[in-house]
Amino acid sequence: MGLRITVLGRGAWGGTLLRLWERQGHALRSWSRRDGGEPAAVLQDSDLAVVAVSMAGVAHLARNLQGHWPAGLPLLSCSKGIDLDTLCTASQLWRHHLPEVPLAVLSGPNLADEVERGLPAASVLSSDDPALARDLQAQLRTPHLRLYTNFDPIGTEAAGALKNVIAVAAGISDGLGLGANAKASLLCRGLSEIAVVLQALGGQPTTLYGLAGLGDLLATANSSLSRNYRFGTLLAEGCEESAALTRIGATVEGPRTARATLALAEREGWQLPICGQVVRLLAGEVEARQAVQELMQRDLRAEAVP
Repeated sequence: MGLRITVLGRGAWGGTLLRLWERQGHALRSWSRRDGGEPAAVLQDSDLAVVAVSMAGVAHLARNLQGHWPAGLPLLSCSKGIDLDTLCTASQLWRHHLPEVPLAVLSGPNLADEVERGLPAASVLSSDDPALARDLQAQLRTPHLRLYTNFDPIGTEAAGALKNVIAVAAGISDGLGLGANAKASLLCRGLSEIAVVLQALGGQPTTLYGLAGLGDLLATANSSLSRNYRFGTLLAEGCEESAALTRIGATVEGPRTARATLALAEREGWQLPICGQVVRLLAGEVEARQAVQELMQRDLRAEAVP
């Protein structure tokens, strides 16, 4: 028997998941900000709530649903990023407003267009409740979407958020035609920056090399289907942030995540040079080639491997 699933957010990923699970025989309903009305109304009699709103909308939605969440209803968070105001991940925001909710996170190398077309993909369900993770794994798998579990939601979210920043940088590198050597170096050092944030937030180092870390980074930093990658290529062409976002015409999480991560790094004393140069480029403080030059001219040091 299928689940009664409510999807909050019908963007590219939320809409893809809705149609994917509907084809598997689950009973789906949804809410989007465009619909108006109260999202709490569609949660009644659900077996699972899947939240796929952009990171910018998580805090408002969590506040709105505080005090209205059906008791015991599991929440599957699919939002990737770090909130610019609170410097929290999506699950941290949900935990703040709904401390008792059974919570899991879905992340991985899941370009929505490929999943929509039935191409094979894998993702990870992460929760500090192993039984919940395994139950969702059994219920939500499909012939084309293989699900793994881990028990590190914060590390999973940190990796999924930061890879968008590195994907923007990868798009810049390719847009400038810097070659395979430069991009390989960028992705490797980007992985180290993700590791700094992941471990500092309490995530497990092994998560970095799983689907939510290296897997998601490889997909997002190498495909024109990735909005963050395309955004980077437009920056390399000389587009300002607003013009690049307009040309893409959809949510791009990398810019907000870069700013939030850099604010977190400045507060905590972390060194994140790639993230810092992305933010400087967004602010118009440097041009793309100058940002690359400054990264290359940093003080010499030993390689730190995450």
